[in-house]
Order: sequence, then structure tokens, then C-alpha cells
Amino acid sequence: MNLSLSLSKALRGRGIRVNCVAPGPVWTPLIPATLGERGTEGFGAQAPMGRAADPDEIAPSYVFFASGRLSSYYTGETLAPTGGEIQPS
Repeated sequence: MNLSLSLSKALRGRGIRVNCVAPGPVWTPLIPATLGERGTEGFGAQAPMGRAADPDEIAPSYVFFASGRLSSYYTGETLAPTGGEIQPS
């Protein structure tokens, strides 16, 4: 988050926007492949919503930043689809 903020300040004069997506736990096929059955028990339960996100729940954050017109006034920002977890500022 700090890197994207610093880069956004450094590159603003060149017309380059830098933003960040900082998701909480996300359920993907890699989770059971890397954590195994035991490691997946309760995965994401620590999030205030009590579960991990599905990829399609966080994808709009990336699409938003990729859309030049929708996010043209954003730079140095962080979208945090975390299921309610508080992020450091």
C-alpha cells in the first residue's frame, strides 16, 4: 500500500496512475492445492464476514482500476475487499 502511494506521487507528473487492491482471504483452487485438507478448514473464518471471498466478489475492484474512465481521478488509492477487516492507513 505504501509502495503504490509512493509510486503514485513519483509518477503523477508523467500521467501514470498507481493504485492497489489489497484483498482479504480469497478462495481459489490454489488454496486446497497448497494448504491441503487440514489447512483449508476454516479458511477465511477470521474475516468479519466469517468466510473467504469468491474471486468474482473481488474482481470488480481490479476491473474498476483497469477502466480508464471510471477510475481516471484515482491515484495512490487502495481498494480493500476484505470482508470488513480494518486496514492500516
